[in-house]
Amino acid sequence: MSCSRIILLFVYQLTLAFLVRKAFGASNCSNSGNFAANDPYGANLMELFTTLSNQTPPTLFGQASVGQPPDQVHGLALCAAYMSSSNCQTCVQKAVNEIQNSCPNKKSAIVWNNWYGDCLLKYSNVQFFGQVDNQNKIFYQNPNTAGNPVAFAMQTNGLLLQLSNQSSARPALYAAGELQVYGLQKVYGLAQCTRDLAGSDCKKCLDDLIATVLPTCCAGKEGGRVLSGSCLLQFENFVFISA
Repeated sequence: MSCSRIILLFVYQLTLAFLVRKAFGASNCSNSGNFAANDPYGANLMELFTTLSNQTPPTLFGQASVGQPPDQVHGLALCAAYMSSSNCQTCVQKAVNEIQNSCPNKKSAIVWNNWYGDCLLKYSNVQFFGQVDNQNKIFYQNPNTAGNPVAFAMQTNGLLLQLSNQSSARPALYAAGELQVYGLQKVYGLAQCTRDLAGSDCKKCLDDLIATVLPTCCAGKEGGRVLSGSCLLQFENFVFISA
């Protein structure tokens, strides 16, 4: 990525820090119950955080289960595909801090952090690997409207549907690409899923975001990011990831 693109992406991240519009909060604490400070569950959770902080950065994804029932805890972390290992590590660690501050002693919780990009951290006392989470959703919206918003929204939707198909067919469960139609400015996109999902479930997750969240949050905008507990979508009018 060129220096100018890096600067542009950094400025956009700063803009989002002030102009973010969220469907839900940056964290969601489950009502599945609490654990006491001295419970083995708490110690297992801390071990899980350490495991995910170490396991996720090299490949941008990690998942683990720690302990034995009834105190076993399951969790995963995902970093956006354009993030470096070092930025992913920082993002996951900040997500750990955020989830501890926002959801203290909760047996299940999820948090999204946007430090140098997007990362997801999720844990539960119930084994959820391989299941699509379409309940927890959040979006970040670029406040700028495209010059031809209706046509740009159609272009964006078509690109993301194409990337959804590509992501579901790849082992890493992500795809990036670009599209230019009818002389409009190009749109660049990313579709990505947590790697515990099957390809068909990855597609279901992404298609759900495209159908239910994208039209209400980001249609006609120059950029946006939509995330759930199992997948993420991003589009911009500038290059932010190589295909």
